[in-house]
Amino acid sequence: MNAEAARRVLVTGSATGLGLALARTFATAGDTVFLTDISPAVTDATAMLSAETGRALGSAVIDLAGDGASERLAAQASEAMGGIDILVNNAVIRKMSPVAALGDADWNRAMEVNLSAPFRLSRACVPSMQERGWGRIINMASVYSLIALAGRVDYVTTKHAMIGLTRTVALELAATRITCNAICPGLMATDSALARIDALAAEKNIDKEEATALFLSTRQPGGKFIPIETVTALALFLCGPQSEGINGAAIPVDNGWSFA
Repeated sequence: MNAEAARRVLVTGSATGLGLALARTFATAGDTVFLTDISPAVTDATAMLSAETGRALGSAVIDLAGDGASERLAAQASEAMGGIDILVNNAVIRKMSPVAALGDADWNRAMEVNLSAPFRLSRACVPSMQERGWGRIINMASVYSLIALAGRVDYVTTKHAMIGLTRTVALELAATRITCNAICPGLMATDSALARIDALAAEKNIDKEEATALFLSTRQPGGKFIPIETVTALALFLCGPQSEGINGAAIPVDNGWSFA
């Protein structure tokens, strides 16, 4: 691949949070980015990033649990950008529930979005990466790819399986210049985490600072969030020229949580 050419990047689940931060990081680095999400907010996010970076970015609103959604997305993004060089599988859903209370519909939907969509998107993108002789697949896994927690059976199971997917794809492509790696972040200050802190503050009748400390005390060693910028910088590095020998890795970014 010509190192001077703008790379074509597809980021799923990129309307808000980590996905939007990943899209911003790649767009700021000069890449052509295609954002996608189930939320119509992805359209506004794309316009915002296009204005920020001065680049013409693309987007689509799509439910990755829909029949053929992954294939349609891959085709749409590839047509819009002229191919996909970097695939970032970031979209995720979860339902906090013990095993005995989780219904089939919620389980199946988590399997579709969290695991089947990354598989199908990888399957769709690999042949063209092979034709061009270069490519990167980044699977956004989780600290829960490495440890477990009661009450999150759909999330923990699919995130563990994503590591298996990552390692298998990496081995199959080991003789090429295509790599597949997983990033396993701990808790970041996303809208979801902050909402749970607000709920905890209301439940315990404590202020937000106390609620934040309480929330983090049972999760993150050191009692601090993982900076989103650390995760996005690692993703960018894994797509750079210095990362050629990193393939099939499941990299914790969790301040020691997974081995505490």
